[in-house]
Amino acid sequence: MSTSEIIRLGGMKGVARFKEHIRALGLNIPCDDELSLDQHSPLRQMLLKEKLMIGNRIAVQPMEGWDGLADGNPSEHTLRRWQRFGRSGGKLIWGGEAVAVSHEGRANPNQLLAAEHTTAGLSRLRTALVEEHRRVTGSDHGLVLGLQLTHSGRFSRPNSQHNEPRILYRHPILDRRMKLAEDYPVLTDGEIRSIVEDFHRAALLAWKLGFDFVDVKHCHGYLGHEFLSAHTREGPYGGSFENRTRFLREVVEGIRSVAPGLGIAVRFSAFDTVPFRPNPERAPNGKPQPGIPDIPASLIPYRWGFGLDPFHPTEWDLSEPILFLSLLEQLNIRLVNVTAGSPYYSPHIQRPALFPPSDGYQPPQDPLIDVGRQMEITRLLKQRFPNLIFVGSAYTYLQDFLPYVAQAVVREGWVDMVGLGRMVLTYPELLWEASGGQPIQHKRICRTFSDCTTAPRNGLPSGCYPLDDYYKDSDFGQRLKLLKKH
Repeated sequence: MSTSEIIRLGGMKGVARFKEHIRALGLNIPCDDELSLDQHSPLRQMLLKEKLMIGNRIAVQPMEGWDGLADGNPSEHTLRRWQRFGRSGGKLIWGGEAVAVSHEGRANPNQLLAAEHTTAGLSRLRTALVEEHRRVTGSDHGLVLGLQLTHSGRFSRPNSQHNEPRILYRHPILDRRMKLAEDYPVLTDGEIRSIVEDFHRAALLAWKLGFDFVDVKHCHGYLGHEFLSAHTREGPYGGSFENRTRFLREVVEGIRSVAPGLGIAVRFSAFDTVPFRPNPERAPNGKPQPGIPDIPASLIPYRWGFGLDPFHPTEWDLSEPILFLSLLEQLNIRLVNVTAGSPYYSPHIQRPALFPPSDGYQPPQDPLIDVGRQMEITRLLKQRFPNLIFVGSAYTYLQDFLPYVAQAVVREGWVDMVGLGRMVLTYPELLWEASGGQPIQHKRICRTFSDCTTAPRNGLPSGCYPLDDYYKDSDFGQRLKLLKKH
């Protein structure tokens, strides 16, 4: 299916037409015909489970920032984004963004860093977010604010636009893409233990700053996620499921020791796929073809994935993700954020979009299919683990119909909370305003142009360049226009 054959949601009028389109694709995506308002809205309902109370069902997803300073402190651009997170009205702020536990683990030279010299800067971000949240909602009652802790592992770029990978095992496809030499070193067990200590130190800092929880990131191809797929690694951190989750257990044990009052959460890629690549062939009209799996038959069974069928590695298998959630329950981790894949090698399942970023590929199918898949898998996992609190992902592609779907999935118990990522960059108040009876501002809806990815991949700050004048009219916006022309 070419991009031109995909029906654009931005031109679709009315919920009835959207529901008809869902049925035509054979998808099971709940969608309400009308929005309930204020105290009657499922999105405005308090969530209370054991000792955790969250004031509504709107969550802000963690995103990777590219607008901090070289030393890991936030800039004024970062401060503005965090104020917008507060403006969302969401009572669960899942980290604001990914914060690196060490300089070597930064995904880019402008990513935030958890360190003593950034303490004041991180505190300033937290304060600005809370103040904006109070202004919009009238109270910070029920506000739960976390910090996502990360090490970028294979995708570390701490000093420049060039990769400086820190890998757990040799990957026959990703190593080739990254042009790693045959003798490129993998992390030693001692280096892993040092990274574990970095997570402990960063969590202690977050606790002292007043954050309610930290997320030990296990998604999107970064280090925590790569541990889950380290089937081919030898030693105590690879091979068996027990060994591949040792990193998580050691991080959690240490956090509980140094910061006993701090909550712990996990965002994880519940399923994955083999890396995809652009199709080198062109359609008869000269336009790009949909992306294709980048895997030769010789690599089947595929031994470098998590949450997929090794004999059919573009299909998901939830057997190990279910084991992983069972482990979270054993560790008394109740807050779980479900996502999928990686923005580096499978963005169509991780972040469904009609328009790919500059280094991406055309969607291999209607992006609604991938939205529906994340929603369905989250539903299946929530049914199996009713004592966990599930935050769902991949909703932004729903665009104008997002509030109607968000209300339905919460009302029907598919998910506990709806997480917003890219939409927050352009229209943070969407769910808060829609559930409060205010008209939807259609001109502010994210249309998944992917400039919020293309810009950072070219060294520019994070933000919505098509719709937010702050970026659109800036020097950065002009530079992005020139980059896209070439």
